[in-house]
Amino acid sequence: MRERILGRIHRALEHRPKAALPEPLAAPGLPTTEALALFTERLSGNGGEVVRLENLEAAQEWLGHFAQTFAGVAVGLNVPELLHPRLPQLPPEEAPLGISWALGAVAETGTVLLGSQEGRRTQLLPPTHLVFVLEARIYPSLFEALCALKPSLPSAIGLHSGPSKSADIGQIMVKGVHGPGRLVVGVISQ
Repeated sequence: MRERILGRIHRALEHRPKAALPEPLAAPGLPTTEALALFTERLSGNGGEVVRLENLEAAQEWLGHFAQTFAGVAVGLNVPELLHPRLPQLPPEEAPLGISWALGAVAETGTVLLGSQEGRRTQLLPPTHLVFVLEARIYPSLFEALCALKPSLPSAIGLHSGPSKSADIGQIMVKGVHGPGRLVVGVISQ
């Protein structure tokens, strides 16, 4: 009986065209300025925000102004001390702001790559997530990012391409259901 059913399925599908893999979204080897522009376009299209910062000192100054509206912060383990705002340190489940340091970013999808050692709770629980990434670590494609980061990749990475959103209930888009409702990426030129 099983062979007969599988035979019918095989015969029904043998005339269908084979599915082809999609082409990459971005050409490999994009110059840094083009990769940054594409990353900004894609992340913004996904509902995220991008802020360009000249160097760590400029990032620290910008962060001082940005963080003023928050009552507390949860900071990831790899965030440089210079980028710890003068706010009360709170556990991620209580903090209105989470700050992380990205391993890199992917231009073709507007995605930041976050390591598991950074602290998943800091990445997912605060309503606003601020991620810092070095401009030199914005790669044209995920493949290129993973190849470049391979020697230092942690056991798990998170791919964040915008604020959390879901339309599971009633097909109505709701932000912040499964993670932060706001994602801000600070790109540091260095």
